[in-house]
Amino acid sequence: MTRARLSVASALLVLLSSVTPVVAQVGPMPNTPRVGAAELDEPGDDPVAGSAWRGALADSMRLLLIEHGVRVAFQEKTRVELGGPFFRDYQRSVRMPRTWGDGDHWLINYVGHPIHGAAAGHIWRDHEPGTDGLDRGWSRDYWAKQGRAVAWATGYSLQFEFGPFSEASIGNVGLRPNTTGWVDHVVTPAGAFGFLVAEDALDRYLVRRFEERVRNRVWRASMRMLLNPSRTLSNAAQGRTPWHRTTRTLSH
Repeated sequence: MTRARLSVASALLVLLSSVTPVVAQVGPMPNTPRVGAAELDEPGDDPVAGSAWRGALADSMRLLLIEHGVRVAFQEKTRVELGGPFFRDYQRSVRMPRTWGDGDHWLINYVGHPIHGAAAGHIWRDHEPGTDGLDRGWSRDYWAKQGRAVAWATGYSLQFEFGPFSEASIGNVGLRPNTTGWVDHVVTPAGAFGFLVAEDALDRYLVRRFEERVRNRVWRASMRMLLNPSRTLSNAAQGRTPWHRTTRTLSH
């Protein structure tokens, strides 16, 4: 990788990291624990303060920074495309998909993308007032809130694909027609809905019962993260411990 390309990658990541704290100052963050706190996991005491939109946007920017940072660090195909005229290549990369597939492995399209979409959905739910009790029942209100979370995940996915800080701009995905497909735009929100509901069910019926029988905090944290991967990613983006649960601590 040339020095020029490294400079472009560094500039993009610095720009993303600078935007995130600016957005975060617009609305207060929920009262949740951060990594390194004396207590490993404490639930929030107060309802979400300020605008849900502002808080969700700030944490979604953090999630975006994590995902694009991983892409630049580990994907050679992304680093190769960092050179060249940024704005012209970005404009040429934004195109209407012509096929279903995009050349990615099925595990990325049908597991990875739904997980990252569900992580954005969790972020919205964590900022929308009154969502702390989502695990208490499958009510009409529950499904309505899931619908709003999926709508947020859909918007996040579109930004991730085509927006100013997207695969199209950082890595020029879409510059070649065979690198973009409808699978991303259909499977990501649909799969996000499936992951959100499935993780709620697993947390409610399996993880809770496991915690009733096992007192070891390491095993409890591991079970929470293993069975709720998108919630784990969302927690990381929000600066929480990966095993965080708003309605219960790791010790109880």
